Amino acid sequence: MTDRDDVPETTSGADGQAERRVDPAQILAVMPDGVLVVGADQRVVFLNPRAERLLGRLASDILCTPVRDALPLVEPGGMSWWDCFDPWGGISIRTGHRERMLHLPGRGHFLVTMSIVRHRRGGPVDQVVVILRDTEQRRRHEAGTAELISVVAHELRSPLTSIKAFSGTLLRRWERFSEPQRLLMMQTIEADAQRLSRLLSELLDVSRIDASRLRVTPRPVDLRQAVTAHIDRYVVSGHDRAKFSWKEAFSPRQEVWADADRLDQIIVNLVDNALKHGGGTVSIETASVPVPQGETPWVTLTVEDEGEGIDPENYPLIFEKFWHGSHRGSTGLGLYLVKGLVEAHGGRVSVGRAAGGGARFMVSLPAAESALVG
Repeated sequence: MTDRDDVPETTSGADGQAERRVDPAQILAVMPDGVLVVGADQRVVFLNPRAERLLGRLASDILCTPVRDALPLVEPGGMSWWDCFDPWGGISIRTGHRERMLHLPGRGHFLVTMSIVRHRRGGPVDQVVVILRDTEQRRRHEAGTAELISVVAHELRSPLTSIKAFSGTLLRRWERFSEPQRLLMMQTIEADAQRLSRLLSELLDVSRIDASRLRVTPRPVDLRQAVTAHIDRYVVSGHDRAKFSWKEAFSPRQEVWADADRLDQIIVNLVDNALKHGGGTVSIETASVPVPQGETPWVTLTVEDEGEGIDPENYPLIFEKFWHGSHRGSTGLGLYLVKGLVEAHGGRVSVGRAAGGGARFMVSLPAAESALVG
């Protein structure tokens, strides 16, 4: 025989079907935020299980006690929040306040929202509902933002210092340097200026991705030609050509439907990631993916390294903003940007383990002929 309390209440709808009645107490019991209800006498009349855990006290110790004793919240300036806001003695048309950061002695900081309940507009306060939320997630986000600012400041300071030093030296002592020395200084200034420009462009693109405002202008682009050009640039900048292994599967064409500048960003970020955080030879491969007639053809770009690789447990996190893993010294935005750029083209990007044990990134982009035929 079933206990009556375990049977959910039901009512009959207009179509004759049973409708489950929602029990507010059950909802409050599973809410992720703490909820306290204060009566007109300024005593606690209800709190849910989450509020008990946040306050570190049992409901039996809090119910019927004055709220100022049960929840002695403090403003950032050190004043009692109840004295500053005074829900019962303040303006009669107030309905509450939005989220605020308040301190609870002995329990730390909480994000607090409050609603004032009146049975009639301008009437006396019947109840005050206080919502408590812990600040752990907020602090993690703020810590990530602070770390980004620190890393970006460092990334900006290095080339700026170099540009300032070399340009100042040339202005003051131009005649003391030979022509080759001047040329080297000017080349260094140009390289650092390009580095600054790239970093600022990436930060702007990240903000566009976050706001869903990233725009691409696709056209047919030869992927093999783009990869070859980038390898040549890396060699010119001082990398050993033997550091790169360039393979291309046989295909009459390997054109992708992409924005040429955005494709360059994808290639550079993937190769830079392999050079900075990988090890050994950086292997790059492009290939056309055969598909059944009528389906969208794809072209893939694969970048592998021979480093220690990435823990499979971190695969879901690798494309998250600010993710660094065990490595530091970068903004943590490169792979996040790659994912946003690839998806803006209607493509896909994945991470796995290379045959040599390192990291393996594969980007799939629509082939140019699919867009031209369509």
